[in-house]
Amino acid sequence: MKKWLLPMLMVLILVLAACGNKEDNSKKEDEGTKEASSAETITYQSETGPIEVPAHPKRVVVLSSYAGDLLQLGVNVVGVDAWEANNPNFEDGLKNAKVVENTDIEKIIELDPDLIIGLNNIENGDKLAEIAPTVLFTYGKVDYLQQFIEIGKAVNKEKEATKWVEDFKVRASEVGKKIKEKIGEDATVTVAESFDKQLYVFGDNWARGTEILYQEMGLKMPEKVKEVALEPGYYAISQEVLGEYAGDYIILSVPEDQDSSFTNTAWFKDIKAVKDGHLYKVNANTFYFNDAKTLEYQLDFFEKKFLH
Repeated sequence: MKKWLLPMLMVLILVLAACGNKEDNSKKEDEGTKEASSAETITYQSETGPIEVPAHPKRVVVLSSYAGDLLQLGVNVVGVDAWEANNPNFEDGLKNAKVVENTDIEKIIELDPDLIIGLNNIENGDKLAEIAPTVLFTYGKVDYLQQFIEIGKAVNKEKEATKWVEDFKVRASEVGKKIKEKIGEDATVTVAESFDKQLYVFGDNWARGTEILYQEMGLKMPEKVKEVALEPGYYAISQEVLGEYAGDYIILSVPEDQDSSFTNTAWFKDIKAVKDGHLYKVNANTFYFNDAKTLEYQLDFFEKKFLH
């Protein structure tokens, strides 16, 4: 009788042990899941070293030209500088954001940010870092699309940012091919801006749509513009000599609060691109930057103007 009970007892012990292990493993898995889901910070490898930042930032202050990147990623912005606050394309996304500068320490404290993003040449960087984790970038250290990915990393949305970049490059290239088919491979485009009675022409990496036109689409820049603006990024000229730098097409951005009466002068109307109907004017407030949201607007603008 005892010999018969012993094997049964051993089987029962093994079954109970197995059940216990499953419960322990299940408990550990649940605890691990809770720990992962409740992680409050991530480590971002910034230019100056690792920084602990919120895993899911909810109140970001942006003291630079990156607000459009955060809006594109669906991140809530509570404070921005005046330049971005004046962008009509950001009006809805920034309707509850306050306008601040890097010197407005008390105002920024009142906004209770959980993350601050800016350029590394701003004042009070050390004081800002005492308010919230502060990530500062060097403008132009990486190319404009990689910059968006860096912003994505800083707010724990690298995958979303990378996916957008890949898709944007394809779309911009496709539009560029169609534009070149219509205007010709050798047609030139000048990007110019009027500001405070001065005109500027731009190279291929100074926002205002230059990255899209020259880098992604491969459109050509007039030689005279290339000589003076390609390396420094931009070049100031007097209004009356614009014709000397004008390509077959001109993208002219003018701030909405600036005088644009020069476009009604005889010398301006005598520029060949203007006479040919190849002048595309845009509100400079919408074109200043090269963040993801602005790039979307610029690409749409070019597609409509060149192809429709």
